[in-house]
Amino acid sequence: MSLPHAILTALVEKPSSGLELTRRFDRSIGYFWSATHQQIYRELGKLEADGFIRTLPSRQPARGQKKSYEVLPAGRAELARWTAASQDPKPHRDTLLLRMRAAAVVGTDGIEADLRRHLDLHQRQLAEYEEIEKRDFPPGKDSSQDRLRHLVLRAGIDLETFWTQWLSRALEEFAELPGHERA
Repeated sequence: MSLPHAILTALVEKPSSGLELTRRFDRSIGYFWSATHQQIYRELGKLEADGFIRTLPSRQPARGQKKSYEVLPAGRAELARWTAASQDPKPHRDTLLLRMRAAAVVGTDGIEADLRRHLDLHQRQLAEYEEIEKRDFPPGKDSSQDRLRHLVLRAGIDLETFWTQWLSRALEEFAELPGHERA
């Protein structure tokens, strides 16, 4: 049920078209809650049918024009209800960790190279998040909205920091395995 709430959040922040939402997901919300273009459009239709959003009136003829959406009072109330509700954390599922466990019983072929690849990906993501932090959250930008958005970004930074540290440690362990040949 979180994708509709991610879309409602984005639309409360700024009324947008489906294409604009997709771009915003790619640049911000998608860092912690991803969605495809098709998923977003499907959810927009459902949210509109449920009376949570509406299509903004177009200034020009509708044919060929992109539709923009805004949140209605019922959508804002639903978002507030969902935000206030308690939710348990979801169990973490990660294919790489499962593959590491399997490597303990069937051998490590290919794992070390993939650990290096994952490390590179997480280092790049961490650098991107840190760049966003420098750009979007300079000292003194401390409104309540900014502080909460910064906390979300800090979660991403902290998670990427965890992964880069863990992957570095895993690669160190690989180097110490008996009979290890560097990949």
